[in-house]
Amino acid sequence: MTNAVADAVANARIFEARQSAQGFSWPECPRWHDDLFWFSDMYTSTLKTIDESGTVRVVVDATGRAPGAGVPIVLGGFGWLPDGRMVVTSMHEKLVLVHDGSSPTDLSVYADLSAFAPGPVNDMVVAADGHVYVTQLGFDLFNGAEPAPSPIIVVSPAGTASTADAIGPLMGANGIAISEDGSRVFTAEAFANRIIVMDRATDGTLSGNRVFADCPFLPDGIGLDAEGGVWAAMPGSGYVARFIDGGTITDAVAVPLESGVGSACLLGGPDRRTLYITVGMEVFDFEKSAREAKASVWTAQVDVGAGRTRP
Repeated sequence: MTNAVADAVANARIFEARQSAQGFSWPECPRWHDDLFWFSDMYTSTLKTIDESGTVRVVVDATGRAPGAGVPIVLGGFGWLPDGRMVVTSMHEKLVLVHDGSSPTDLSVYADLSAFAPGPVNDMVVAADGHVYVTQLGFDLFNGAEPAPSPIIVVSPAGTASTADAIGPLMGANGIAISEDGSRVFTAEAFANRIIVMDRATDGTLSGNRVFADCPFLPDGIGLDAEGGVWAAMPGSGYVARFIDGGTITDAVAVPLESGVGSACLLGGPDRRTLYITVGMEVFDFEKSAREAKASVWTAQVDVGAGRTRP
């Protein structure tokens, strides 16, 4: 842990976490939906759920997709459209896929983002009106490219993609979330070490971006609570922390670095006060990550629950 992180959490309430499931590749993009915990098991090309008894089930299986040679199939952020269908990013294909739930392998193209994505696309959030907001790295992180700015991509309810030009390019927008009333969108600007917030208009456009919190360590996946706090995973710091507007850390959960790095977090459970944390061991070697399956999911009980019922 760096001195900056130690100082930042020094006055925070510390909640204890425990490992609740294990045996995954690189778990990411957690969601709570239909009384189940959902996540992307990235390097197995699947989305999985975990129920209250700990049973793990594959709900989306993209292993049968066969695009151009050398393009790995890695599922990223996902969410549900107003009609109940799921949409999910295929990061390296630069696509949003749609899944209607009829079978785990039933996937088709919802939107092609390749015209707007110089590198892999990443996480997403779906608004109640069907607008989809997709983050992207903006460069080929997995092949050693240097960070570069890139825009958030917006997919309209009609499936048309465009960029959120009013807020300008960001340095690696990563985790993304939307407020309960749909009026604000938050994202972790990973390579700027900060969380930003944007205004969202009724037509789905974004504007007025500002810094919500500067982070003492690179932020990754985020989740919102009912009181306006933003939980952010900070991989490699040993902590997942709750930030309030202005940047103060009020609460934190320690994740032992020997167990992996916390990549993302979300409030779920029956009362939405269980903080789920995805914890990975190997992010760059896809094959090793899937083969060794050392990653896990951790949980902690916190004081403030989530407000938004849609993930």
